[in-house]
Amino acid sequence: MSVRQTTADVVVVDYGLGNLRSVTRGLERAGANVSLSEDPAEFDAADGIVLPGVGAFSEGMDNAGPFREALVEQAEAGKPLFGICLGMQMLLTTSEEADHEGQGDAEGLDLIPGKNVRFSRDQTVPHMGWNELDVTRDHPLVEGVDSVGSKTPRADGTGGSVDGEHAYFVHSYYAVPDDESATVATTGYGTDFASIVANDAGNVFGTQFHPEKSGETGLRILRNYVDYCLDH
Repeated sequence: MSVRQTTADVVVVDYGLGNLRSVTRGLERAGANVSLSEDPAEFDAADGIVLPGVGAFSEGMDNAGPFREALVEQAEAGKPLFGICLGMQMLLTTSEEADHEGQGDAEGLDLIPGKNVRFSRDQTVPHMGWNELDVTRDHPLVEGVDSVGSKTPRADGTGGSVDGEHAYFVHSYYAVPDDESATVATTGYGTDFASIVANDAGNVFGTQFHPEKSGETGLRILRNYVDYCLDH
């Protein structure tokens, strides 16, 4: 009789841009066995891959260049790939950020067709702090998110609490998928933008917010990811 695997082996991609320590701790709290990797060859043995990211889109894609082919191959083979913040934006096709910064065209992974656009000049940029998640369709990543406790401790250590379906954001650009069905959840900041996206197959997904900094809501999402890795 076979014994069911109970711990997912998750690789966090170390390409020089990302809060790796907090992401690693969050995934470990969610029950994953986590390793940091600078070697795409290590993706094969993993149950899932996490692509974190903080910073500019073009710099992120430049740094992730050695991983591009392996990430696309793993995603197309069905392995769970989770992009966080900039990592989510990198799952899309392109971004206005490169043009805005005078850096020319920067090509994303194109695993979720779409473009990242800048918030309106009428909005304070970056969009920073706690904001509400509105789950718009079913996906394993958001299972049970609506039932998370009504109060979540603030991740910034300032005390107090926020509603359970809120998450912590820091970003100036947001994803606009070509296909509206790629949107799993939205958040309002001048406009309703996609705060969680996923591909058609369901195995490539991302959060614009930082789940590792988003209290019980974020922990639930990370646990859902670990469970998804075990089931796929």
